[in-house]
Amino acid sequence: MNGKPGFRVHACWPRPDAALLAAFGAASPAQIADCMSRLGAMDSGIHPIWPSPRILGPALTVWCHSGDNLMLHKALSLAQPGDIVVMNTQGNTGNSGFGELLATSAVKLEVRGVILDGTVRDAGAIEALGLPVYARGLCPNGCNKDGAGEVGAIIACGGVAVRPGDIVVADRDGVTVVPLADAAEVAALAAAQMERERKRLSEIDRGVLVRPEIDEYLRKLKIIG
Repeated sequence: MNGKPGFRVHACWPRPDAALLAAFGAASPAQIADCMSRLGAMDSGIHPIWPSPRILGPALTVWCHSGDNLMLHKALSLAQPGDIVVMNTQGNTGNSGFGELLATSAVKLEVRGVILDGTVRDAGAIEALGLPVYARGLCPNGCNKDGAGEVGAIIACGGVAVRPGDIVVADRDGVTVVPLADAAEVAALAAAQMERERKRLSEIDRGVLVRPEIDEYLRKLKIIG
């Protein structure tokens, strides 16, 4: 690691292996967030810029100075196939740090997706490339390439802490982050959550449209008799 705090590159960090990623199956961000007491979901401002498919993979974190994307360029040089780039822009929504050129490079590098706490541009080109991108919105303004920042640091994105190597899952509902240290446990909890939901859907199909325990709970609270 070279540089100084606020302007440095961490080149190595642990990533989940293929078996750990596969353990999440088809679990959605919503199901996974439920398994973490809803503490891992990014806020609703982080949304897909086009109706992209579900993605899941390890976070490659980038922290950029407001109005600058120098460190995003460096981060892409460290990307491994399947990585999901997660970027903090210090709340800047007046400059877009990601657009068609970087998206084209990301696709060539087999980056699985990009999640940016800020804005992006060239939405049509990004959709044509098929790259899932999540952001707070669109802005045609570009940015500089000379500012401070960090690659591979702990960052904030959408109100959630993201460490390099954490597991990120995103779909049209939004984005959930699973700390790598908790991933095996959360994957097992997500599998159990999906099974409970399958059983409940089966009950609904059989005509049990309202869960009976709702009334039991209300009776305990003395809301109903």
